[in-house]
Amino acid sequence: MPSLGFPELVLILVIALVIFGPGKLPDVGRSVGKALREFKTAKDSVVSDITEDPKEKGEVT
Repeated sequence: MPSLGFPELVLILVIALVIFGPGKLPDVGRSVGKALREFKTAKDSVVSDITEDPKEKGEVT
């Protein structure tokens, strides 16, 4: 996956500013950050459930 450079980030921010306006932009950023945090928490939970040893949980007899 290609990484985003500085010019690409500036272009994304300018487009977001035009679409949402300066008053709404902080709310949009907050919402995106919260969604990413929740997604990361859910992903970490699934990964830990998969990698956990079933013998430790007492599920295997």
